[in-house]
Amino acid sequence: MNSPTNLCELADKIALELVFAEPGKDNGLLPINSLLGEIESLSAANPVPETVRQAIALARQMVDAALDAGELAADVIKRLGTWACWMREALTADSQSRSIPALPDALTALPAAPQSAPPPAVLRPGEDEGAEALLLNIAGNADLLREFVSEAQEHLHQIEMDALELEKDPADAGALNSLFRSFHTLKGGSGFLNLLPMNRLAHQLEALLDLTRQGKLIAHRAVIDIILEGRDALRQFVTEIEFQLGGEGQGTPIVVPTGKLLRRVEALQQVELAGEAPTPEPVAASPAVPAPDRAPDQPAEEEAKPSADTRRGASGFVKVDTAKLDSLVDLVGELVIAQSLVNQDTDLRSVQSQQLSRNLAQLGRSTNELQHIAMSLRMVPIRGSFQKMTRLVRDVAAKAGKQVELRLSGEGTELDRNLIEEINDPLIHLIRNAVDHGIENPERRAAEGKPARGVVQLRASHLGGHIVIEVEDDGAGLNKERILAKGIQAGLVTAGEQLTDQEIFALIFAPGLSTAEKVTDISGRGVGMDVVQRNISKLRGKIEVRSTPGKGSTISIHLPLTLAIIDGLIFTVGSERFIVPTLCVRESFRPSAAMISTVQGRGEMVSVRGQLSPLVRLYQQFGLQPDSTNPAESIIIMVETNRHHRCLMVDRLIGKQEVVIKGLGSTFKQCQGLAGAAILGDGRVGLILDVNSLVSGSNSRVAHN
Repeated sequence: MNSPTNLCELADKIALELVFAEPGKDNGLLPINSLLGEIESLSAANPVPETVRQAIALARQMVDAALDAGELAADVIKRLGTWACWMREALTADSQSRSIPALPDALTALPAAPQSAPPPAVLRPGEDEGAEALLLNIAGNADLLREFVSEAQEHLHQIEMDALELEKDPADAGALNSLFRSFHTLKGGSGFLNLLPMNRLAHQLEALLDLTRQGKLIAHRAVIDIILEGRDALRQFVTEIEFQLGGEGQGTPIVVPTGKLLRRVEALQQVELAGEAPTPEPVAASPAVPAPDRAPDQPAEEEAKPSADTRRGASGFVKVDTAKLDSLVDLVGELVIAQSLVNQDTDLRSVQSQQLSRNLAQLGRSTNELQHIAMSLRMVPIRGSFQKMTRLVRDVAAKAGKQVELRLSGEGTELDRNLIEEINDPLIHLIRNAVDHGIENPERRAAEGKPARGVVQLRASHLGGHIVIEVEDDGAGLNKERILAKGIQAGLVTAGEQLTDQEIFALIFAPGLSTAEKVTDISGRGVGMDVVQRNISKLRGKIEVRSTPGKGSTISIHLPLTLAIIDGLIFTVGSERFIVPTLCVRESFRPSAAMISTVQGRGEMVSVRGQLSPLVRLYQQFGLQPDSTNPAESIIIMVETNRHHRCLMVDRLIGKQEVVIKGLGSTFKQCQGLAGAAILGDGRVGLILDVNSLVSGSNSRVAHN
């Protein structure tokens, strides 16, 4: 047990902050509050002597009073200093199995914190929503507000996770205490910065949770609904503050309706004070979801919350401006290119120096390692995006009158932070469709011999040089006949055309196509899945669909690990070099003359194992002079995206290589079929093909410069 040592370190940090504290000012107040919060978390997660626990509660009273006052008084600085010294002495004695000294009189003489009710919200007559305006003092508090926004976002995310855990198990003391601490910290920070509407809401919710901690109120669904609605309102405040800090609408009052919510919180508190049973409010089409059973192959450790030690470890991280990080990555990319050019310089090859060769080899190793480290700086776990889906499943299932459990795995899988941001919307659409379209209602599931509660699984894993994200449900599966009929009706498929299952399933991503029997406020208008397709294509990824009638569906998204580097297949067409992402390459081969044919209305086709694929002559597409215009004397690269595939006719293959992507200049920006460029090892430029554009079948020529 290392908690005494960790508590000592935290107490010492508080003592250090007190050295620089000035009476009548707020220097060090927020850091002290944060450090004390860590001490509270650690003491809640580990057994500590009762006297130490009492001392922590006394320190909390002092710090809360200082937060309310907005300054550290001289007597508070002195008392906290006495407290920090006593904590070190007491914890050292406990670790050595000695008796703990009594609390100093300077601490025990402190008056108890008042238990008055939180200040009422300001509601104007006839103003049903109680929209109280919040005005920011950005000029005087910009740095403090930025720090508050950063910490508030973490607390709000944790509140959502803890509330959903508490809904599963109302007796979960860990989740309850974590919720209470998060609202307590938000109350203190918002009060310190005079963000009164936020302070009042956080104070009321904290008081509600305190009743739950005392066992006077059960955390039933109505309580969880209020907590989540309160979290959303606080999130709205934080978002608006962040916008104004960024220069948007500075000086504009921030108005978030909280009146009804505050009155609902007060009503629950009054019911408890009157000695009545608080009972859940009826919620239309929102059946209570029973606590999910643990999956047979899911160990308990995966569902455990981060320990206090884990949360404390975040203090070892440094926040860096993303613009600086991107600049560093770009510079490292330039360094890699320069190092490659030096290695392949013909003048160096004629130099007979073993020492120089060793130095160049060491430079190459160091440069490669630096590149991997620089790229890893952009890599973040997908955990945050995955955890947001828990709330989404809860809300969509309640609206649809279904019982659905979301199971997560692979949350620690890392990918580029830019990809994390871009993948959020596609995940929302896929999860929402899985719940609304995939999972049946409880009655139908029971009639089919299935558990009333459906399961949606969200998984992430690394596969080779890319990441795979899968959304799987155990619902009814896709109806091929209905999808095909809708595709024919929409003119996407010709009647009588023979399609594989994969090609039929891919029709669900077509704009405007929906198989929903009715339109709801959740889905059914034929929008959403085409957004998924468009966003994934923009990220140079691909989507695969598998489905079994009556058993469910799985949608797999394959993405590169980063948007800055791609694993590409390099080839030539005439004097130019091109690169195509290997993720899109199906196969490459030299065709025979018999494999090439012309189909009326469809142009040149290549027969590959009985399947016809359109032939794209890249030399015509880009206005180049090829080595040969005869396909049988060329190489064919078959590429695919979704249900579409094309055969690219090229002169010769050079090989596979990881390349750093560069944006195209204004000259080439409008060129159809190009996604970027890369500087190759010999200093020449390779053009990166936009496979989605090529596969779409455009025949427009591109001027060659």
